[in-house]
Amino acid sequence: MRAGEGPGPDAGGGRRRPRERSAALRARLLGVRAGAETRFPVITRLSSHLIAVNLLDSATRLAAQAFLTAVPLLFVVASFAPQSVRKEIVDSVHDILGITGSADQQLKKVYGADSAGLRQSTGAVSLVMVLLSATACSRAMQRLCQRAWLLPATSARIAVWRWFVWIVTLLVVIALQGPLRTGFGVGSWLGLPLLLVTEVGVWWWTQHLLLAGRVPWLPLLPGAIVTGVALTVLSVTAKVYVPKALNHSLERYGSLGAVFTVLSWLIGLCVVISVGITAGAVIAREPAVVRRLGSPDQDRS
Repeated sequence: MRAGEGPGPDAGGGRRRPRERSAALRARLLGVRAGAETRFPVITRLSSHLIAVNLLDSATRLAAQAFLTAVPLLFVVASFAPQSVRKEIVDSVHDILGITGSADQQLKKVYGADSAGLRQSTGAVSLVMVLLSATACSRAMQRLCQRAWLLPATSARIAVWRWFVWIVTLLVVIALQGPLRTGFGVGSWLGLPLLLVTEVGVWWWTQHLLLAGRVPWLPLLPGAIVTGVALTVLSVTAKVYVPKALNHSLERYGSLGAVFTVLSWLIGLCVVISVGITAGAVIAREPAVVRRLGSPDQDRS
């Protein structure tokens, strides 16, 4: 620049251009968001509702409670259940996770042990304590359902028996996984539809039970269908990943490695459950669906 000349015409413009570009980009993004909300209202409401429900926190808490419940119950069932029930549980775990090798040996070690010795070491007091602690998983699931449907907490007097009924029913469903997947001996062509129907029925009933009947049956159906389909797909694909990961963890890190593998799988499982139930609650409150299912009149998030 020569002496006596002021700043060129582009000097101020050069400083303004980044701001103008930033403002234009922000306006464009807001326009895209507004367009998405107009074209896909269910998706945008679902995303905002998942944030409000605090998806990852809910799923992680539920997975942690499920893991802390599963390990003591594993030993209690091995102690008090008859041999036929223990065999069904082993077969069901094989069918769910497809475990082989070291993990299979560890499972058979627990469920093949002398039940009288295990019963003597655990005792009736331990059984009661394990069942009481297992209700923590039921309470976590109940909180998830209540958040999804924007409902206040249920009083303990109404809810306490529901916690026990849900955890006992869940154990029965787990024990029946093996026969269901094989179609009770007929074949997988019957087993997969049976498994899907069972999953949908269980999560339909779960919501109604843990919400204490405050939401009618029909509005709960979308969440049951989404959750049931997703869990059926996840359980079928689990045989591809879980056996290799579990055996690798056991061989390399011992029991601690198996803990992390199982916990990771449980977190993924609980994320699917959380998304399914929350998505069902959002879908059931859509205007077109409300007229058909008679969903409760609540403000959509």
